[in-house]
Parts: sequence; structure tokens; C-alpha cells
Amino acid sequence: MSEQKTCKEAEWEIHPITPETGAEIVGAELSGKLNEEQIRLLRETLARHKVLFFRGQNHLDDEGQEAFAALLGQPFAHPTVPVKAGSGYILELDSHHGGRADQWHTDVTFVDEYPSASILRSVVAPGAGGDTIWANTVAAYNSLPQELKVLAESLWALHSNDFDYAVSAERKGIAVTEERNYRNVFASTVYETEHPLVRVLPDSGEKSLLLGNFAKRILNVSASASDHLLQLFQEHITRLNHTVRWRWEEGDVVIWDNRATQHVAVNDYGRQHRIVRRVTLAGDIPVSAQGERSRVRSASAPRLQTQPDSASA
Repeated sequence: MSEQKTCKEAEWEIHPITPETGAEIVGAELSGKLNEEQIRLLRETLARHKVLFFRGQNHLDDEGQEAFAALLGQPFAHPTVPVKAGSGYILELDSHHGGRADQWHTDVTFVDEYPSASILRSVVAPGAGGDTIWANTVAAYNSLPQELKVLAESLWALHSNDFDYAVSAERKGIAVTEERNYRNVFASTVYETEHPLVRVLPDSGEKSLLLGNFAKRILNVSASASDHLLQLFQEHITRLNHTVRWRWEEGDVVIWDNRATQHVAVNDYGRQHRIVRRVTLAGDIPVSAQGERSRVRSASAPRLQTQPDSASA
């Protein structure tokens, strides 16, 4: 069932992909020239569906992607991985150079003010494979039994980039040297942050489960209990009824609410080439159900870069 939304100088169709998660927007041409009404509609639709999909945005280049992103929020560069040469904020994930984000994660949760949203553009898509799957962490919280909601709201987890979601000992199609080099860059500065397992979203008041593979352990419980709790809640988040899957074509753009989702890139395409480029938008410090804010544990960790690196611009 589709929804038709009309705004100034544009008529877009919104096609939900699942009842709770994901919608394809038809008729939109993304750029840095969208008007305020169009941006308002995008924000409202993102808040409802959590992930938005756009086909055929081949007109966008790096500059255009950054200009569009800036209409939605304040872009910033990844805290450890250098931006793409010639750009201000773009993180390039190139499968031939270690860029395979094949672990469930929410972007950059190893810092306190992790991104509110991400905008990902497909530059090179495999002929088959390389899909991305998103899990709706608000829907996951809502579907918990009441007893587990109470438990989850009492728990905190330590998040760190000491574990790199884009590198795994069992990864396919990537050379060991490339894997090692990517790991060294990704963890060149180690961040540690304590986040509540349940955060309250600032705009809607919805509650969202905050985990993923940057979550190292549950605080104030034994190592064994931590492992069991992480597995319990992470497996619940990624149940199929909480997910939406996208088959990439070159020129596709996907926007997701990074506070309300996890995602994973399926690493099933061997040595086929896959390149995607991402811009993330500045977020806020999570607040627990009890009103406590996330805490930075690593005192030496520098803040996220919110201004482009002049050396790479």
C-alpha cells in the first residue's frame, strides 16, 4: 500500500516495504536544492519508517551528497577513518580495501554523541549479493515482554571501537594485509563510552534498544551474565520481523535513523567490487529511561570532527 505526499514543486509516493520498517520514496530527486517543505517531509517520513530508500539518484556526486546531507543536519567526519580525498565528510567503504561492514552495528556508538542519521550512496554495486539489512530497534523494544523491558531499562553497556565491525576473523573475499591495515586505522584512537541499553529518542519519546557489535559488555554483571544478556537482546533486535533488506543498484541512496536502527552489509559477493559512500549527521547524547546521560570512559578520546579536514578538502 502506497502513500502519496504532495509538497511544493514535488509529488512523491511513499511505498512502505514492511509494516514497521523501511519505505521507498518514488519521485524525489535528492540534492542540496530541496526546499524546506521537502526536507520537513523527509524528516517526518524518516521518523515514521526509520529507513528511506531512493532509486536512481545517479546525478549525485560526492559534493551533491554532502550538500543534500547538510540540509538534514550537521555532517561530521568519522573520528578515526580519514575522509575520502577531496571531500569534507565522506567515509568510503571499498570492498577491495577492507570496507565490508559485515557485523550488526549502529554507526559510531563508541562515542557519546554518536550520529543521528546516515546517508549512504551506492557507487559500485555487485552483480549479485552485497545487500544491506536494517533492524528497527524501536520495534524491537516495543515487542519485548514487560519483564524484559524493565530489565533492559536497568542495564548499561560499554561500547568501544577496539572491536571493528568492518573486520572479522571469518570474513570472506578480503586479504589478510588489507584487513590488518583497516583495523589499525579504525582503532588508531580507542574510544570507550557507557550507554544505556534503552535510550529515549529526543523528538518522539520512543524507546530504542542500543546495542550492536560496538557493545563490548554489560556493566556491573559477571562476564558470563554479560555474554548471555548481550546475546539475548541482540538476537531479539535482529529477528526477521524487525528487519528490512535492500538490494543495491548503482545510484541508490538510503537514509536511516541511526538512533533507531542497526544494520549489516551481507558479505556474500566474494571478490566482486562494492563501493558505498556515507555521510553521517551529528547526534545527541543518549538519555536513559531514568534520565541519565551516556558517559565517556576514555578521558583522552577527542571529540568527533564536525569541521572538514582542510588537508583533504
